[in-house]
Parts: sequence; C-alpha cells; structure tokens
Amino acid sequence: MTRLSVNINKIATIRNARGGNIPNVAQAAVDCERFGAQGITVHPRPDERHIRYSDVFEIAPLVKTEFNIEGYPSKTFMDLVKIVKPTQVTLVPDPPDALTSNAGWDTVKNQDFLKEIIAELHNSGIRTSIFIETKPILFEYAAKCGTNRVELYTEPYAANYSKNRELAIKPFVEAAKVAIDLGLELNAGHDLSLENLKYFNDNIPGLAEVSIGHALISDALYFGLENTIQLYLKQLK
Repeated sequence: MTRLSVNINKIATIRNARGGNIPNVAQAAVDCERFGAQGITVHPRPDERHIRYSDVFEIAPLVKTEFNIEGYPSKTFMDLVKIVKPTQVTLVPDPPDALTSNAGWDTVKNQDFLKEIIAELHNSGIRTSIFIETKPILFEYAAKCGTNRVELYTEPYAANYSKNRELAIKPFVEAAKVAIDLGLELNAGHDLSLENLKYFNDNIPGLAEVSIGHALISDALYFGLENTIQLYLKQLK
C-alpha cells in the first residue's frame, strides 16, 4: 500500500491568520497520525507564512511515523534539517517568494549543487527525495546526484485529469518505469485529491508515498479530519 503523508501547512496558515495557537499545529500532526496518516509533511518557507521554523522543532519529537521536511536547500534550511534529522528531506527548487511549488528541479543544470546537498544530508542520516517533472533525462541526472527518491510533480496530471485521464497519466507511468530502472524509489505530490488519487495510485508502478495537503485539509472542513484521512487511505488500497 502506498503511504499517505499529510502536509499540515494549511493548518498553520489558518492559525497564522489570527495569531495565537488555534488551531494547534503540533496537535494536528499528532491527530493526523492517530487517524491513520503514515507520515507528516511540512514545508517551512523563509517568510514563515505557514509552517514556522519553531513549529518544526516542536513537531519533530512528536511524530511517530515518518517526518518529511520539504524546502529549498538554503543555508538556514540545511541548518534546520541537520538539527532535526527528519526521516526524509524533499528538495524543491522554490524561490523564496513562491506561492507554492510549481516546477521540478532541472537536475542536469543543478547536478553539482544537488549532489553536494544530497551528500550532506546523507552524512546526517537523512533520506532524500528530489521534486521532479517527467522528462526521462531528469531522472537519469537525479540518480547521478545520489538521491534515494524522486517526487513526481503531479500538477499537470491533476490539471488534465478531468479532460482525459489516460492521456494525463501517460507521462507519469513512463517516468515511473524510468525511475524503477534507475533504482530510484518514487513519491508523488501536488494537487492530488479524492477525485484523482485512486486512478493515479492504481496506474503508477512502485509508488511508495504521496504527500497531500491542500485538498486533504480542504476536504476536512466538510468531512472532518479523521474521516477525510480514512477516505484518502481508502483510495490508496
């Protein structure tokens, strides 16, 4: 079964809108695990507009499954993850002012940079994943960088799912096969939802983990957090 890691950034966004500690982000992480999530994901950004660096330190000792920290590998970010030592660091190429992750790494252009960063993370005992698009050459160079995993950037799949799901998923199926041939483990995330998750999971070979935040937290407003997590887990069986 593909593992579900819940991205709790949006819970922090709601808290930050009013100040204080409602909703309690650390408690949300604990509850997500209690309700069946097999991992917790956070993506601290430099402006701390949702998850704060202090949140990461508070959440880390509470997570009993897998803790995945996403982000651009700036010095501040690297200092954070080397202290916290999460299960996994997912490297994303976001500029500091990005609203959300909207592109994968050019692993050809950034090979030397990524290779150095990944070696640094491995020296700290942290599993690595690279946020990536579906061009085969990007996977070849990801493998050369030494990463353990790649995370498929699934926004193009989600955007085209309702138009033609067979056509939308085709490049992702082909990319997954390339990853497997190269010995890379496979994650996926971005705009996956109750509408499109099952079809994606059923058709992507070797999918280890999905990271879902925006859609899941939005659904929880209607269905409740516990029920929503169970609905997503059902799509992954």
